[in-house]
Amino acid sequence: MIETRSQRPEADEHHSYYARYIALVPESEAVPALEAQMTELLPLLRSLTEAQGALRYEPGKWTVKQVLQHLIDGERVFAYRAMRAARGDQTPLAGFDENVYADQADAERRTIRSLVDELEALRRANVGLFGGLSDEELRRRTVANQDEISARALAFIIAGHARHHGILLRDRYLA
Repeated sequence: MIETRSQRPEADEHHSYYARYIALVPESEAVPALEAQMTELLPLLRSLTEAQGALRYEPGKWTVKQVLQHLIDGERVFAYRAMRAARGDQTPLAGFDENVYADQADAERRTIRSLVDELEALRRANVGLFGGLSDEELRRRTVANQDEISARALAFIIAGHARHHGILLRDRYLA
């Protein structure tokens, strides 16, 4: 029997806040979306110079390097939540404050290359994670930040979150 992959998540599989990220993913399956981003986003990120890494599109906004670190941190957190959901772990997970993470990460000491290399390695690992989950595992839910969320919703959130920040990098930082 050929296994079919879970399609897009239903609205009740995530907090409404995340619908904006999921809407940025036109693909019907998360793994192809995650794979496609490696060919659409990585070339842009690899073209960045160290000088561009320090850019802010306005005072008080994150630098390009902080955005890259945020993508890494967000992808790690969302993937961990997805693994917990897929494994049936119902222990409630706290939210995370991306601004505190950005303040504490010291992304400015890193090179653009090291950040992009880490993001690529993490994405490849997450393609493996989500690609190895059954439809049943992808539909399982956990509680994060006081809301139920499914593993498949988290896969789409990862893809949409990266696409959102790719758009911001192109339109606000590099325009």
